[in-house]
Amino acid sequence: MPTPSHAPSPRSLRATPPRWSGRSLRVPSLAAVVVASLAAGSVPAVGADDAWVWPLDRPAVDRAFEAPPTPYAAGHRGVDLRGAPGEVVVAVAPGTVTFVGDVAGTPVVTVGHGAERSTYQPVAASVEVGRSVDAGETIGTLLPGHRGCGAAACLHLGRVAGETYLDPSLLLAGRYRLISPDGPPPTPPRRGDGALSPPVDAPLTSAFGRRVHPVTGQPRQHDGLDFGAPCGTPVAAAAAGTVVRAGHAGGYGLRVEVDHGGGRVTSYSHLSSAQVAVGSVVTQGQPVARVGTTGVSTGCHLHFSVHDGGTAVDPAPLL
Repeated sequence: MPTPSHAPSPRSLRATPPRWSGRSLRVPSLAAVVVASLAAGSVPAVGADDAWVWPLDRPAVDRAFEAPPTPYAAGHRGVDLRGAPGEVVVAVAPGTVTFVGDVAGTPVVTVGHGAERSTYQPVAASVEVGRSVDAGETIGTLLPGHRGCGAAACLHLGRVAGETYLDPSLLLAGRYRLISPDGPPPTPPRRGDGALSPPVDAPLTSAFGRRVHPVTGQPRQHDGLDFGAPCGTPVAAAAAGTVVRAGHAGGYGLRVEVDHGGGRVTSYSHLSSAQVAVGSVVTQGQPVARVGTTGVSTGCHLHFSVHDGGTAVDPAPLL
């Protein structure tokens, strides 16, 4: 299938990341990163021919898929992609429009692709039910007002098989990776002064410093360390202190911040859950959260930052 003109450049789409383990790199299998579906049963296999094109021209993930543990539990049943009001929305794959209308007051378009269907909201539709569309064909324009969006507008893209919600990012063309190959290779944190303890026991996937952002493809400063821990891994406080934040923080997703006094604050981002509340006093090594992939994230990992006097510093020399 030819690449449509709206597809992002190869620089902005990266393959699944290699994980750092000692001196060797190993690439996790796709099966290891498939997110569990809502309902019991197997997740359909994902092949190269199943790839979806991106529904927006310059996609950036504002919030990733979060599979709820049970059908009626909290979660995020799709991915939110940052866009602009009035931006063209296109079909991710060939199919037939099966629904155009409001769901709980939100304009929705649904396209059937055989055993699965894609959903788009909030979208002002330019197609009608029964129309056949190709991958990359316009189906409407993006509307503002998506709840929780960190931009002027966000497209909530869903992927559904029967009544089971699946992770759309596993099909989005090119997939992507946590660390840019254009930046420095991931290296284990060097032994520092021991002021802080590592928050997780996991390989480092992105160091502190300037890099090419894995979602936007733009150079920017990476203000912490990324650890490639699986979703659900306990996150420990790096030192004793008081919790000063436990909530969503834009692109950082769910975030916990601990004040250690003397102007030093550590933060733990992209979490799936927080196990402490603001005002909680924690000890070094105490679990404060669990690893997730919330916010602008391309997969399960912990983003760990240290701020001294309000300025981000490299955590590695402190571990």
